[in-house]
Amino acid sequence: MSRITDDDVRKVAKLARLDLADEQLETLTPQLEGILSYVAQLEKIDTNDVPPTTRAVEVVNMTRDDSVEVTNIREELLDLAPFREGNYFKVPKILSD
Repeated sequence: MSRITDDDVRKVAKLARLDLADEQLETLTPQLEGILSYVAQLEKIDTNDVPPTTRAVEVVNMTRDDSVEVTNIREELLDLAPFREGNYFKVPKILSD
């Protein structure tokens, strides 16, 4: 694999719209080279018989049936608000006239 240069990192940073200082280039250049080296190792692995997955552990959503329940707690909920006006919650004004 070819060596990653500071210019390569600058180009990637520019494409990502990142402003990097020279000190950061000294740190990021070998890190990026190490990452690309690792990716090159992974590319050598034969994955032809491996099914594609989105997660390491399969997740199943637990759902329940939707059901409508009639309740008479409107008054209780309105009474919990700090301010109430009739059948509505009263909130402070946030927009000017």
